[in-house]
Amino acid sequence: MSTESVSVLPESIADRLRASIIAQEDAPGSRITEAAVALRFAVARPTARIAIDRLVADGILRREAHRAARIPELTRADIIDLYNSRAIVESAAIAALYSIPAAALNAHRSILSGDEFAPFDIIFHRSLVAAQPSPRLTRMHELLMGEIELCIGQVQAARLLTAAEVGAEHQGILDAITAGDSPAAARLSREHIAHSRDALLAHVDILAQPNLLAHVDRTHHG
Repeated sequence: MSTESVSVLPESIADRLRASIIAQEDAPGSRITEAAVALRFAVARPTARIAIDRLVADGILRREAHRAARIPELTRADIIDLYNSRAIVESAAIAALYSIPAAALNAHRSILSGDEFAPFDIIFHRSLVAAQPSPRLTRMHELLMGEIELCIGQVQAARLLTAAEVGAEHQGILDAITAGDSPAAARLSREHIAHSRDALLAHVDILAQPNLLAHVDRTHHG
């Protein structure tokens, strides 16, 4: 095996693990250990460690000192903060665009032609922000996107939005950029992000109801 192929292996493992996490094949709260990753992908533990470190740096995993990495369990407050911060950054970035990058168009076409949207939605938004002229705005977006990717994965896994809905909202943003209407592009971006946020929050609230009812029941019978 060449030196080059060895050097890219941890990145490949990280990408495969990221895809599994976003697809909810690895559930929020799950521990991701070096030993498990090494066994799962048939790689050495140092390779697994590098892959995990990358995902920790990207916000896909969290790790406390002397503990295994875990997939974050985002709270309602986390989701609100993430989406609201994302709306500020992405709307500013999209308002600064004068053309549409090819990667965003390709991702948009993939969404329109299938039922699964999460990986292409992520590429779409990353590409638009990366195409605007401010490297600092891009770095701010990167700081958010790991956890945002987790949210997008949850939206798809729970079927809170359809690919057709996501594609239609993306089309509106692209049309506004093409028309040179920066205010409309920024507004449609904020509305698109808010739609996903509100769908996910409603889902989180529904999932929390059994816990709330159990708490009330214990209180009444305590």
